[in-house]
Amino acid sequence: MKMSFHGLSQSLVESGKWVYVENNAKTIASIPRSFSAESADEMTIHKTQSSSNSCEPPSLCSANEIQVDGQEDDIKKPDATAIPDDFICPISLELMRDPVIVSTGQTYERSYIQRWIDCGNKTCPKTQQKLLYLTLTPNYVLRSLITRWCINNNIGHPTELTNGKIKKSDGSFRDISGDIATIQALVRQLSSRSTEERRAAATEIRSLSKRSTDNRILLAEAGAIPVLVNLITTEDGLTQENAVTSILNLSIYENNKGLIMLAGAVPSIVQVLRAGSMEVKENAAATLFSLSLADENKIIIGASGAIPALVELLQNGSTRGKKDAATALFNLCIYQGNKGRAVRAGIVKPLLKMLIDSSNCMVDEALTIMSVLANHQEAKVTIVKAGTIPVLIDLLRRGLPRNKENATAILLALCKRDTESLACISRLGAIIPLTELTKSGTERAKRKATSLLVHLRKLQQL
Repeated sequence: MKMSFHGLSQSLVESGKWVYVENNAKTIASIPRSFSAESADEMTIHKTQSSSNSCEPPSLCSANEIQVDGQEDDIKKPDATAIPDDFICPISLELMRDPVIVSTGQTYERSYIQRWIDCGNKTCPKTQQKLLYLTLTPNYVLRSLITRWCINNNIGHPTELTNGKIKKSDGSFRDISGDIATIQALVRQLSSRSTEERRAAATEIRSLSKRSTDNRILLAEAGAIPVLVNLITTEDGLTQENAVTSILNLSIYENNKGLIMLAGAVPSIVQVLRAGSMEVKENAAATLFSLSLADENKIIIGASGAIPALVELLQNGSTRGKKDAATALFNLCIYQGNKGRAVRAGIVKPLLKMLIDSSNCMVDEALTIMSVLANHQEAKVTIVKAGTIPVLIDLLRRGLPRNKENATAILLALCKRDTESLACISRLGAIIPLTELTKSGTERAKRKATSLLVHLRKLQQL
């Protein structure tokens, strides 16, 4: 699927909007607010990360002066290949290796923006807007796109492990043998007969895995993934929580996805998605999203029984759980074969409830998922039978611009080769709001509204 970037939903906040890792180190990715199966190339993404270095007093620190310890291994711009603007950190002007989002929606390299914040700055370097909160939100999707771009353009990955050393982009190596020894000891401790020792090791690995890419590489090299997968279904609740979250954190590194799948993690993740604590369910859903970013994994995860469990979380989970489930379901349903599974699992009912409930903060998410489903015949029939058309037309009148855009796209998909639904739209007075949308809507909304009006006029001529 081809993707480009223009603007990001700023709903990626720690309070539960598109949250993907544990508190204080969350990996978050957003369903774009105006996304349909046919407009995948309009998708928008951002991402975030952290670093803790001492700095000069705030008055002496500015974006141009930021220097972070250990940053000499950052990727340099290749001479022959132009780096996409969205992949470049606005502070360092270099290709990002661990992009993060701040509260204004801007994306930066974690270490640089963390240094900026640590120096006492409370504004966004690019927009100069006040940062409403200082949480850095990793955007795993953008990181994945950067990694794929690097591979396609034969640009080296920012870190490579060789003989106990991390290779930097300049070809030199940094000795990490001490870190390796510590991590190997922790991995051995995961297999201890003592519940307390296993719990302590899982807790420490969870902490390490959220801190840096290097740690994620080292933990995988030390064989942590298969052992953690075995602990996902342990009876000890805290160990289970830390194991699931560690797997989630480890999956942020692209190469670890395959190792997690090879370790047979999906059945165990689905098991705790059904029966774990709420936090375990949240992070299990987030892990499935992360893994499903690889297209081949969408098929495996869809066939694993994950979709009904995700629909259940979407309907009855916590606020964050619903967000996590929505994101995972959205990504899984990009694969055509999973759309029918989602419909048969009852996804339309909770989506419609989200659209109707005025106090619900998930209208955008519901519309986005429905727009992906609407081109599937079984989903189309179910959406219409559920009485969704009047709700969509109401959104044309009172919704935000992005709501109107997706509502129009869904209506157009529902009415293609369906004169009954087209007649229903006409009876419900959709022509006036659609006409207004052709004048004042977003560019995509104008196109969809114009196309839908053409169908309505043809119907009137019959």
